[in-house]
Amino acid sequence: MKILLLIISILLIAIVLLQSSKAETASLNGANDALFKNRKERGGELFITRLTAVLGVAFFVVCIVITYF
Repeated sequence: MKILLLIISILLIAIVLLQSSKAETASLNGANDALFKNRKERGGELFITRLTAVLGVAFFVVCIVITYF
């Protein structure tokens, strides 16, 4: 089980590093908010976002299982 946790951790770190930063185009005054407000993720970006969520949930589930067993 600990090996599974290690694999999920490494994959989660790699996927998070692959994501494009949504804050890199943000400005302090919020002038660009209207420009990127309706921007939707598509293709590979959507897949990476969903994979990050799945790996995050899997990480927490495995941690809870390890704690109780």
